[in-house]
Amino acid sequence: MRVAARLRRELETDVDMVHGRYGEFKVLIDGKVIEDGGPAAFLGVLPSSKKILAAVRAQLATSSETHS
Repeated sequence: MRVAARLRRELETDVDMVHGRYGEFKVLIDGKVIEDGGPAAFLGVLPSSKKILAAVRAQLATSSETHS
């Protein structure tokens, strides 16, 4: 998936892709849902890679502040 490749490249982080049920799209960090495609994912309408990247960056920044 292109989003996973973009996360790997831009954030220099490990990304695991897990196939879920048909129409399911979620981005998780440490088991916490960061982005969810919701019911629209069933129709193939997914959040943009830009939106996902921003949400992941924000969560990683929050996590690093908490662990500092």
